[in-house]
Amino acid sequence: MSDSTLPDSQLWCLIKGDDQAAYTTLFRKYYPALLGYGKSLTDHHGLAGDCVQETFMEIWLYRRNLAVPDSVRAYLLAGVRRRIARRLERDRIFRHSRDIGEGEFSFQFTPLDEMISDEETRRQVQQLNTLLNQLPARQREALYLRYHQQLDIDEIGRLMQINPQSASNLLHRGIKHIREVWVGEMHTLALLLCVYF
Repeated sequence: MSDSTLPDSQLWCLIKGDDQAAYTTLFRKYYPALLGYGKSLTDHHGLAGDCVQETFMEIWLYRRNLAVPDSVRAYLLAGVRRRIARRLERDRIFRHSRDIGEGEFSFQFTPLDEMISDEETRRQVQQLNTLLNQLPARQREALYLRYHQQLDIDEIGRLMQINPQSASNLLHRGIKHIREVWVGEMHTLALLLCVYF
C-alpha cells in the first residue's frame, strides 16, 4: 500500500513498477486540481473530466516507458491541457467550434466563506476576486498556475506554450494591474494572495 506522504517522484517510480496503490494515491492527490483546471479551459465539463481520466489512463498504460518528470504536477496539467486542445481542435474541424487558444480561462478565484472570519477580510477577498477575474484570460491562467498550482515560470511557459519571459511578463502585468487598482494596504494584498490563492 502506498503512502500518500511520499514525494511525487517516488510515487511515479512505484507506478513504473506496477504499484496500483501508488497510482491510486497519485490519482486521488491530483484529480480535483486537474478537473478544476480542465473546467477552466472549456465550457464542456464532461470533456474536461474525460481528458483528466485519459491522462491518468495513459500514465498507467505506458507507465514502464515513461521517464520521471521534473514536476509531476506540471506534467499532469500539461497532459490535460494538450488533450483538451486536441479534442477542441478536432471538434472545431468537424463542428466549427473554437480551439483552446480562443477560449476564456474561467477559473473563479473564490475562497470558502467559512475560511474567512471577519467582514473586512471577506470584503478584501471579494475585491481581490473581482480584480483577478477582470484580468485578461492569459494573465488569469498564468496567475492560477503560479499561485494555485505552484508551478515555476519555466513550467508555466511550457504549459502555456510560450517562452519563460512571456510567462514572466504575463505574471508581472497581472500583479501590476492588481496593485494599481487595489484599495487597501499592500501587505494585506500580499497576505491574501498567499493565503487564499
